[in-house]
Amino acid sequence: MSVPILLVTGFLGAGKTTFINGVLQADHGLRIAAIVNDFGSINIDARLLESATDEVIGLKNGCICCSLQGDLLRTLKRVMGEAERPELIVIEASGVADPKGIVDALMDPVLWRSARLDGVVCLVDAEDVTADPGRLDDPLWKAQVAAADVVQLSKTGALRADQVTALTDRLAALGRHRVLGADGSARDFAALLGFAAAPSPGDGRARVEAADRFEMLEWRSEGAVPMAGFQALIQALSPALLRAKGFVAFREKPGQQFVFQLVGRRATLAPADTAGQGCELVLIGERGKLHVPAIRAALDELGR
Repeated sequence: MSVPILLVTGFLGAGKTTFINGVLQADHGLRIAAIVNDFGSINIDARLLESATDEVIGLKNGCICCSLQGDLLRTLKRVMGEAERPELIVIEASGVADPKGIVDALMDPVLWRSARLDGVVCLVDAEDVTADPGRLDDPLWKAQVAAADVVQLSKTGALRADQVTALTDRLAALGRHRVLGADGSARDFAALLGFAAAPSPGDGRARVEAADRFEMLEWRSEGAVPMAGFQALIQALSPALLRAKGFVAFREKPGQQFVFQLVGRRATLAPADTAGQGCELVLIGERGKLHVPAIRAALDELGR
């Protein structure tokens, strides 16, 4: 029997990893393979998807998780070759990429006999889009929404009902009529399956190439950093950052790592659920706005 694939896409910081964690932790008893297509060599999302070790990790509900750093079809073949075949495969697309490339790869007729694309869900950060209406005209954001069979809204809690309605109306104008989460809920993931089209040569849409649009800084330190210095640096950098995430150890909190997340100018710190030490950070911004050498030097100074 062909294994269903749920592809999760969405712009930087839309909540894809949080959504997938909800799928993995749901009380369904399914064996799920989660494949993460992250941006860069520091795969923060794989660790956030519960207890990462290396490339393959053990998860709740008997899940496995792979980091998609190479060929998608090769990765899927390895996943399907596990002693216990998964009953569902969830793929997280990179927030800086048009998911069309993954969709086209999943239409391979040989793959379709063993694993089939069963639905594409796009996470839309309702707060971000409402605060920055220009996002609605962003070619990459529009490509991610256009690829979706279902749109799942995230971060609606701070918005008024009329703002959420205006957003769902705008999505409908873009042809996205299956919009979930307007009431702040996260639907049972089973409701997101079964919407994908039958295999076809493609949807005729040109792929949006965004590789040259973004610039990224990856930074590691074996030691801890001062909390006040880190917060001051991030506050100064936030106007140039679209997204930042990672794990940070502070000198004031020995023996503890924290999960750091920043979307736009919204930043959070929370104790990490998994053991670790030192710092691992990924910072992403528009090319030309992120002064990588200067930022790296400032981070290195904090780590001394």
